[in-house]
Amino acid sequence: MIDRIEWLGHGSFRIQGPPLIYINPWRVARNAFHADVILISSDQYDHCSPADIDKLRGPHTVVLGNAGAAAVLGSHMSVLRPWQSINIGPARITAVPAYTFTAHHPVSKGGLGYIISLDYYDIYYAGLTDVIPEMKHVQADVAIVPVAAGQGTMTPESAAEFLNAMRPRWVIPSHWGTLAGTQLDVQMLEQALDSGISVVLHETVR
Repeated sequence: MIDRIEWLGHGSFRIQGPPLIYINPWRVARNAFHADVILISSDQYDHCSPADIDKLRGPHTVVLGNAGAAAVLGSHMSVLRPWQSINIGPARITAVPAYTFTAHHPVSKGGLGYIISLDYYDIYYAGLTDVIPEMKHVQADVAIVPVAAGQGTMTPESAAEFLNAMRPRWVIPSHWGTLAGTQLDVQMLEQALDSGISVVLHETVR
């Protein structure tokens, strides 16, 4: 499963299916294959980009996101509430809360993360979030977490504390190397993780 998850830079990912899933496409190349599912976690411009969504959307693409994203994208997407699930082909997608305790991404914005259950693996995409109480209900084999503390999200230290308690098999850092976050943040996360948890740094695919 881990080899089917591609980091596209910043908070954007592609999961090879079926179904073919994109998360927060931003500055992506047009794909020869339309996405089956596009997940949008917030209305922030680098997560909710109509131009990038249009590059990937076909006649049967399902676009899912929060109410803020719906205000940007209109009727072209369906709204998921926290803890609501939907089955698309062999994948089960569950929306989970994502917010920070600062003004960056407050709970009032209704941000989302996602748990994607596919081929007996659970992939957790945390989104723009601190370590929040709702995370104690999340278990996953793969955890994609932000490490760019400059965006008001979890720090490498707080992310490591959460991950050491959850104990996924693999961790993929997100939200670094672009608007905020550096290789040093990734190294700090890796050093703070318990043995048995592997940090995976896929090369950016465009």
